[in-house]
Amino acid sequence: MLNNRPRVAVLLAAYNGMEYISEQVDSILQQEHVDVDIYVSVDRCVDGTQLWVQALAEREPRVKLLPYGAASGGAGQNFYRLIADVDYSNHDYVAFADQDDIWLPGKLARGHQVLCSGQYVAYSCNMMAFWPNGTESRVTKSQAQVAHDYIFESGGAGCTYLFSVPCALQMKAFLSTNRDAVHPIDSHDWLIYAWYRANGLPWFIDEQWWIRYRQHDANQVGANRGLRALARRLGRVRDGWYRSEVEKIARLVDPAGSISKLASSGRWCVRLGLIPHINQLRRSRIERLILLAFIILGIF
Repeated sequence: MLNNRPRVAVLLAAYNGMEYISEQVDSILQQEHVDVDIYVSVDRCVDGTQLWVQALAEREPRVKLLPYGAASGGAGQNFYRLIADVDYSNHDYVAFADQDDIWLPGKLARGHQVLCSGQYVAYSCNMMAFWPNGTESRVTKSQAQVAHDYIFESGGAGCTYLFSVPCALQMKAFLSTNRDAVHPIDSHDWLIYAWYRANGLPWFIDEQWWIRYRQHDANQVGANRGLRALARRLGRVRDGWYRSEVEKIARLVDPAGSISKLASSGRWCVRLGLIPHINQLRRSRIERLILLAFIILGIF
């Protein structure tokens, strides 16, 4: 009997992940109605993550460990390495995974259900953030997409992403061709969402949540909740990180676009030209107001 279950290549970036990676990997291997292969890239670390993955790969053929030894410099660069080095051309889909979340059993099947309709080529979804003290908070990214949101935000957390392989291979070629411009961009998930949208490739953001998004002190980004998260976010705006990511992404994926030219200008007075377009720059109303304030105050 032929196996008609879709094959998914899951690209998992790891770094000092021993505390949580076992639960994450188990939740991926237990995905329903799909066949998964997990490709793991472990950044140089000190807690034994690489040895743990290596031992698992020796007894679990669905887990593959990429050669170990290099230090990529961050989660984004680790994912760029996975995209470049993994041959997923014989799979139906590609997904990204962090090392510390928990996937609901139907996550990949839900993404397949959306993408096999033929209306979309990429998928992401909402999440449920949770903390060690038992607190939970829904992370909503599924507001209606607007014309230029991709220049200013991602399609959600990269760990929710699922891509059909034909377009994913085009994306891979783009990243390879523009390697020198890509690697300084920290936000791989934002860059990839921007590439899809700038090329008119339809992306679905699911209002359902399919990931338990673990929050802890080592989160590179994390959920924007609470005073600590707000302070971190404001710090990234004030130190120029957010503006720098916008500029690099805009110049790379949509260099001729009028909004990209305004967003990537180094002159504050030029960026004021974004104000009439503010409703087309972020999906969430509150995020539009925050961005508007940043533009007016000159900190973006």
